[in-house]
Amino acid sequence: MQSRTPAVRTGRPRSAAADAAILAATRAALVELGWSKLTLGDVATRAGVAKTTLYRRWAGKNELVVDAVAELFAALELPDRGSLAADIEGVVLRFAAILAQPAAKSGLMAVVAESTRDDALRERIRASIVEPQKDLVLEGRARAQARGELPPESDPAEAARTVDLIFDVVAGAVVHRTLVSAEPADEEWVHGFTRVLLLGLSSASEQPGT
Repeated sequence: MQSRTPAVRTGRPRSAAADAAILAATRAALVELGWSKLTLGDVATRAGVAKTTLYRRWAGKNELVVDAVAELFAALELPDRGSLAADIEGVVLRFAAILAQPAAKSGLMAVVAESTRDDALRERIRASIVEPQKDLVLEGRARAQARGELPPESDPAEAARTVDLIFDVVAGAVVHRTLVSAEPADEEWVHGFTRVLLLGLSSASEQPGT
């Protein structure tokens, strides 16, 4: 699976320690101050770096918050739990747990809202957060195909469209559940969602365990 770190930027050599401190400080500021009151100056103070250090790395608050949130999602992995259904349940539970973190919740909602009028920011979100998560769909499909749970696909274009659709369904449902409806994506919900995802709408009326 390809690297899940934020996109590499050109310029002077980077300090990994400084980057880590800045991103952690950004998340702390998001939780304590919220999006509207967060400033690069406050982040710099918290991280113990000069404000110019931030501007050499990030053009502004939007880009900085995207990378701070992306670092949280970079920890998301697809567990091998022995079956496609169990794998889906495992990764959805982990995804929901990340979204439940205050920094991820406030940061993601804020930058998505800002991206509605900023094409460059929307592309950064896609490159830093969305595309790495699609790798998990590819990994899960390949694993299920190796087990014989899913048939192989001979058309690469059709396979890519299927991956996009799966990602949109899973991410859209979990984000709506946790951030819009503000309801828990607990094991019961995740089990029901997985059943509908794999078996279709006809499974929604079935009782758990039937």
